[in-house]
Amino acid sequence: MSEETLAPVAEERSAPLVVTTVTVEPGHPMEGMIDSIAVPPREGDLIEGTIIELVRGRLYVDLPPFGTGIIYGREYLNAADVLRKANPGDTISAKVVDAAGLDGYIELSLKEARQAAIWSEAEQAIAGQTIFTLPVEEANKGGLILSWQGIQGFLPASQLTKEHYPRVPEGDKDKIFSELQRLTGTMLTVRIITADAKEGKLIFSERGGEEETEKASLIDKYQVGDVIDGEVTGAVDFGVFVKLEQGLEGLVHISELDWGLVEDPRTLFKVGDAVKVKVIEVKDGKVSLSVKALKENPWKTAQDRYKKGMEVSGVIIKYNKHGALASIEEGVAGLVHISEFESPAGLRDALELGKTYPFSITLFEPKDQRMTLSYAGAKKK
Repeated sequence: MSEETLAPVAEERSAPLVVTTVTVEPGHPMEGMIDSIAVPPREGDLIEGTIIELVRGRLYVDLPPFGTGIIYGREYLNAADVLRKANPGDTISAKVVDAAGLDGYIELSLKEARQAAIWSEAEQAIAGQTIFTLPVEEANKGGLILSWQGIQGFLPASQLTKEHYPRVPEGDKDKIFSELQRLTGTMLTVRIITADAKEGKLIFSERGGEEETEKASLIDKYQVGDVIDGEVTGAVDFGVFVKLEQGLEGLVHISELDWGLVEDPRTLFKVGDAVKVKVIEVKDGKVSLSVKALKENPWKTAQDRYKKGMEVSGVIIKYNKHGALASIEEGVAGLVHISEFESPAGLRDALELGKTYPFSITLFEPKDQRMTLSYAGAKKK
């Protein structure tokens, strides 16, 4: 970053934010009000604000109640074409690059926000089975290269329709490549089946459109409660796709993968993995599946091991706007409320992710899978 002093913004827009800490006991009538207080943005968060002004290559954004954001330097140059059309009062979405940037401004990036939005749109397209018509840019021995929203993706030969699949004797790779090259420049109707922002991986399939009628007849064979041996065909942020039979896939939503917290389905399943699943819903031409339904619910037996007032040890597995989640055993976790600490930063300083701490159970309702915990260790000053 340049050491040049940033252009000043009117005092009323950049006045220091005064934070008052209010401690409220769980169950207090004001607890819901405290929960609704916005959590300050952190690096990587997508945030929305109103443009204040554009001055000498710097764009200032009002981000109430957190202060003022700024887009400048390299981030400004990356989004210059968009920013030239921006006007005070416009609402924009940006990604936080540095929550405590130079001179106290929240440093933002439009380019990264746009990329995040595109990948999010790709995930939605997978869920909605959205169809796109895209030109084939080039071919290789494994398939075709297409672009969507400025992102280059891959269409494996195995995902081509019967009409376009290269029928080559003995699978000669050079002959397959030659057949695939014939498709360069043509338009194909495809859908996205894999979108991995971290690896920049976008995978397409041409199969689907003409197979919908056949798929509907396949779905009729399945009922809620059926247990099936399937194969993982894709893992995305919101779950895992499983092939039930040729021409039919079902989705295991992230919430149905395991009784424990699952942050990334890709850490549990990979394409090609064999998996046993249970049908939990057949609706609107889609089959919803569950992996955890085939495992014992740990909350059912937890009532034999825990009760209110008991001292337990728990490992911090996640932060949220209410506080921190602490797992006391696989699949059984309780909330440590933020009201026990002076601030969100104080909670994170006292309870670090991945570490084990002592707690007291203050609420235990296993039938509703609810538990709250109170930190029983010494708080840092």
